[in-house]
Amino acid sequence: MMMVMQPEGLGAGQDPFAGGGGGEYMEQEEDWDRDLLLDPAWEKQQRKTFTAWCNSHLRKAGTQIEDIEEDFRNGLKLMLLLEVISGERLPRPDKGKMRFHKIANVNKALDFIASKGVKLVSIGAEEIVDGNLKMTLGMIWTIILRFAIQDISVEETSAKEGLLLWCQRKTAPYRNVNVQNFHTSWKDGLALCALIHRHRPDLIDYAKLRKDDPIGNLNTAFEVAEKYLDIPKMLDAEDIVNTPKPDEKAVMTYVSCFYHAFAGAEQAETAANRICKVLAVNQENEKLMEEYEKLASELLEWIRRTVPWLENRTGEPSMSAMQRKLEDFRDYRRLHKPPRVQEKCQLEINFNTLQTKLRLSHRPAFMPSEGKLVSDIANAWRGLEQVEKGYEDWLLSEIRRLQRLQHLAEKFQQKASLHEAWTRGKEEMLNQRDYESASLQEVRALLRRHEAFESDLAAHQDRVEHIAALAQELNELDYHEAASVNSRCQAICDQWDSLGTLTQKRRDALERMEKLLETIDQLQLEFARRAAPFNNWLDGAVEDLQDVWLVHSVEETQVRKLVPSRDQTLQEELARQQVNDRVRRQFAAQANAIGPWIQGKVEEVGRLAAGMMGSLEEQMAGLRQQEQNIINYKSNIDRLEGDHQLLQESLVFDNKHTVYSMEHIRVGWEQLLTSIARTINEVENQVLTRDAKGLSQEQLNEFRASFNHFDRGEVEFARIMTMVDPNATGVVTFQAFIDFMTRETAETDTAEQVVASFKILAGDKSYITSEELRRELPAEQAEYCIRRMTPYKGSGAPAGALDYVAFSSALYGESDL
Repeated sequence: MMMVMQPEGLGAGQDPFAGGGGGEYMEQEEDWDRDLLLDPAWEKQQRKTFTAWCNSHLRKAGTQIEDIEEDFRNGLKLMLLLEVISGERLPRPDKGKMRFHKIANVNKALDFIASKGVKLVSIGAEEIVDGNLKMTLGMIWTIILRFAIQDISVEETSAKEGLLLWCQRKTAPYRNVNVQNFHTSWKDGLALCALIHRHRPDLIDYAKLRKDDPIGNLNTAFEVAEKYLDIPKMLDAEDIVNTPKPDEKAVMTYVSCFYHAFAGAEQAETAANRICKVLAVNQENEKLMEEYEKLASELLEWIRRTVPWLENRTGEPSMSAMQRKLEDFRDYRRLHKPPRVQEKCQLEINFNTLQTKLRLSHRPAFMPSEGKLVSDIANAWRGLEQVEKGYEDWLLSEIRRLQRLQHLAEKFQQKASLHEAWTRGKEEMLNQRDYESASLQEVRALLRRHEAFESDLAAHQDRVEHIAALAQELNELDYHEAASVNSRCQAICDQWDSLGTLTQKRRDALERMEKLLETIDQLQLEFARRAAPFNNWLDGAVEDLQDVWLVHSVEETQVRKLVPSRDQTLQEELARQQVNDRVRRQFAAQANAIGPWIQGKVEEVGRLAAGMMGSLEEQMAGLRQQEQNIINYKSNIDRLEGDHQLLQESLVFDNKHTVYSMEHIRVGWEQLLTSIARTINEVENQVLTRDAKGLSQEQLNEFRASFNHFDRGEVEFARIMTMVDPNATGVVTFQAFIDFMTRETAETDTAEQVVASFKILAGDKSYITSEELRRELPAEQAEYCIRRMTPYKGSGAPAGALDYVAFSSALYGESDL
């Protein structure tokens, strides 16, 4: 008889068949003792269970046993059983049928068991060869412990405890099930049914089971397990129910079959969960990428559409039309552009958040499609604002031009009308032949009157030249009714030339007549000569008093007020300028308060970003409060916009009371909104990093202190900068610094782990099929994989096989799909 020495520390009464490392995989409790007779019921249960368990493996080799103590006596089927369950080859068995041949074969089996770390005690080959039932059952139990139970591991517990914990976890949700052991807890059959239902709810309707029907429950479990799970029936329902305490080894052996039957499913479930987790990260990142691309495309398209409108310098013919253009531009600045400013800021925030998530999950950085980089959008935005500023300058210049044109046109019309009124009847007068019947005195009087008319005519020469100059200026300023002005000016000039010719003809006629009529009255002639300059001055004074003036200030109006005849007009102009000055002062008072407030807030946000202390949640709360304060201040900006609109509608474009223009305020406000949003986003990304890398607040504080005192004179500075500032921008963000400091600490899934998980789902094949993906993964994730996996190019694969290795590598940017 072969004897194996008892291991050190094994005392009397302990299980001599507890295996593995001094029994660490099996607790020593109430185990079979060769010195005690088995309970007849237990022996019956063990014989049936162990026989069925052995056959469940031997059938894979095309054989079975009928009588457990007889069929293992020659050692051949025992060696075969060990080869099947271990997957290893044992030494070649002895072919003879003599007793020593049988003993040799059994010893080979026992030696193999011992080689697996099982320390057998008092089991001899002779007792097995002699058909000792107790020794044979003890040996089979040892084999079951080593190959079916020892390697079970659940939440840091193993072997029997691990199997028990697995059963408890799986049956916890079920009513009337409370697994505490491997004997009485299984008597009513509900625990077995719950195990089956938990993994295959299609096989058992648990809701219809009754606790008072243990025989029915047990037989249901046995039959379903044998038919659908390939677990042979190893127990009898009646033996279990009628025994006060069913045999623990038999129950444990049978239950372990369920663990192994579902272990593949457990492994596949774990693998599927890992894959789903990885895919969820990628899907979320891809969604963010798609949102970025969409938002970037929309923003760039809006800029593309807006720039030509702002580049259009086609003027309008009338002041009202240009004022409508100004109103459209005001709507653009007040209504259409602000949402785009928010979109641009949100785009940058989304980009930074996405890059942080990609770094945390060890994915390659996101590279937007061509022309949609953050820098591309920033350049396009700068171009938009340059064109926008040029457009506003052009609008104001054009309105000033039209204002000047309107004044010139009114002045031209007025002077032309006065001149035309003065010339009315002059040609008829010059064509008169009244001197033919006049006396000398009358002729001399007519001649003097004519000389007075010539003086008047000469005085009107300046008016005509002024009219022509006004027409010339209107032409040079592209007056829209220049053709009408030119026509009228030409008629005036033509008439002026005609008057000049007729005047000369009449002088000649009068002078000829004067020579004939020397007796014309000298006093009458003198009167006419003296009256002419007075008449001319009077006409000029009337003309001057009717002239149109363009003034721009209260002071200038007050000067003009000195002319009594224009008092009413000047009073109206004075009132208008006073209103304008009040609006100027009102705008200035607000702008002088808002400008410094914005600048102060920008500086305050900058200080917060550079020196934030406390927990990230506290920082976020403070920033959110700052953001709300800024948002609440928006009503002040709106009121200032209203005053600015009043100034523009009044054609007031200068303001000596403030250095802040509406443009300065708008740019500062947009900068403030962007600054607070970026700072909040930085903290959000730090939260992502902290949670992903398990950083404590103390570590973050240390990082912040190190970042604030980053020594740019260190020898390693250049090397570090290549990691924290790979694009050589000269700017290092705190987020990049955290990434550098924690680069090696993150625990994330790798491409290799994902490949291993897919390999489990594929049943160890180097490819996977669409059917397997749809069977093992949720529908959304399965279709995601099927759409992106490339065909498998290896040999021996069926049509439609997919390459999960390339796909897994591509998830981490290690290859391209």
